[in-house]
Amino acid sequence: MMISQTTKDIESIVGKRQLITARWRKQPYSKGWRYGEGKAFAVAKPKSLIEIWRILEICVRDNIIIIMQAANTGLTGGSTPYGDDYDRQILIINTMRINDIHIINEGKQIVGLTGSTLYNLEKKLKPYGREPHSIIGSTSIGASIIGGVCNNSGGSLVKRGPAYTELALYAKINKNGRLELINELGIELGSSPEEILKNLQNQNYHKSDIKISDKLASDDKYSEIVRQINKNTPARYNSDSRLLYGASGSAGKIAVFAVRLDTYPIPKKNKVFYVGSNNPDIFWKIRRDILSKFKTLPTLGDYLHRDCYDAAKKYSKDTFVVIEKLGTKFLPTLFELKRSVDIIASKLKILPNNFSDRLMQFLSNFWPNHLPKRMEKFRDQFEHHWVIEMSDDGIEEAENYFKKFFKDNEGDYFICNEYEAKKASLHRFVSASAIGRYHVLNSKKHGEMMSMDIAFPRNEKDWFEKLPKEIDDMFEMKLYYGHLFCHVLHQNYILKKDVDAEKLKEKLLKVYDKRGAEYPAEHNVGHEYYAKPNLSKFYKKLDPTNIFNPGIGKTSKLKDWN
Repeated sequence: MMISQTTKDIESIVGKRQLITARWRKQPYSKGWRYGEGKAFAVAKPKSLIEIWRILEICVRDNIIIIMQAANTGLTGGSTPYGDDYDRQILIINTMRINDIHIINEGKQIVGLTGSTLYNLEKKLKPYGREPHSIIGSTSIGASIIGGVCNNSGGSLVKRGPAYTELALYAKINKNGRLELINELGIELGSSPEEILKNLQNQNYHKSDIKISDKLASDDKYSEIVRQINKNTPARYNSDSRLLYGASGSAGKIAVFAVRLDTYPIPKKNKVFYVGSNNPDIFWKIRRDILSKFKTLPTLGDYLHRDCYDAAKKYSKDTFVVIEKLGTKFLPTLFELKRSVDIIASKLKILPNNFSDRLMQFLSNFWPNHLPKRMEKFRDQFEHHWVIEMSDDGIEEAENYFKKFFKDNEGDYFICNEYEAKKASLHRFVSASAIGRYHVLNSKKHGEMMSMDIAFPRNEKDWFEKLPKEIDDMFEMKLYYGHLFCHVLHQNYILKKDVDAEKLKEKLLKVYDKRGAEYPAEHNVGHEYYAKPNLSKFYKKLDPTNIFNPGIGKTSKLKDWN
């Protein structure tokens, strides 16, 4: 069947305005937030679950590749096409118009529909005194609930582990090429696919229809696992077989309509401890002591190297100021505006590439220093910085511990006031964007940008990277940050001019392999990493004909995996 007929049939479902075929309008959906891009004949933006189902039926009928996409905020290009070596036409189904969340079980659980966002979830749960799995981080950039589940996203929260559920409603294509709807939500919604989808979207079900299930709606083992400091395996990583189930870890190999997730009580009190040292072994000692001896686990514990501190201060200032002054709710709008400006700039040709970044960086130079004096003092004193947030009884535990610890160990700490706490947490969060901005502004001077997402074993002492000289000499810049209690580190590099990125990456990964590391840690494999054998097997089981998101994890892009 000609693609023109497919286009007409999809248009009859979503309407002309919600089927995007113009090249420049498709770009925000066909290009990754930071990595990868490819061609799709169209982008469909359905407004209902039934519309998604009907589009899926057409794609199966016409042998069309399906890429399910929500906010497209991933870092490894996992929700966009990649390259031009597919054997079929590609349709992107963007789900962000279906942004609905049902609060169930008195706020202890939620049902998030396919385009629902973490930001809206956080807002909806506040009246119940509850909060979602992830806060700040991906919440701020408009990331979707289901995207986090599908990608086994970890986030920065020490107690909660990766986003995980065994309760989901999704469509898959079986080995005979037939579309099936799988209802594992634990909610009675009817029998036929359209009846189930309509009842769910309209919240046409009663309390009695919600079944108490022995299936998990969160990772209930993680707080125990992260405390096992002598184990020679990481606490969390993307391909962990323990956390591959249905929608969880599916990476777009099925079409997920909804997930059911646990929520968490908001602590009564929080305090942020800002810790500094010039010796990474000091942080190793603190980590082991807190994880093994404290009754209350930290809420978060995010690491920042001084070089990254400096880079974020300069190159992430605009993001910092936007969040601080306008709130996180403005960020998704800002990113959309930024994309639009760059598209217009590229069409005009008189403006430079990445015009929005250059403009924002120029304007940020006029803004005064936005960081507190005590943080700046620690920046001058210490190479390594650690933002540790404790809640409730853990506050007193931490205060007593640090008072005693730093009498005999190199380094220092201070307890942040409310103003400093917000600044410290926000500075660490925006540090993730610093390397991207720096690279955009200096791409002609330097080589490629490379970002590694690494989970080190729980018993690893040498957590701070020391590379062989022949590898180290190939880098122009190295920026380190991460979630130190979980031993998940984000290691970002700018390569020197003319360095072969692929060959260097191979060498780096061999170094990590020798250390027993897993990668990626909390990002999806996307098109940047190879899926480990167990992960590839999971994908094939979910999608035996390879119609959903082929090529993910550098697997085959061909029909039936041939």
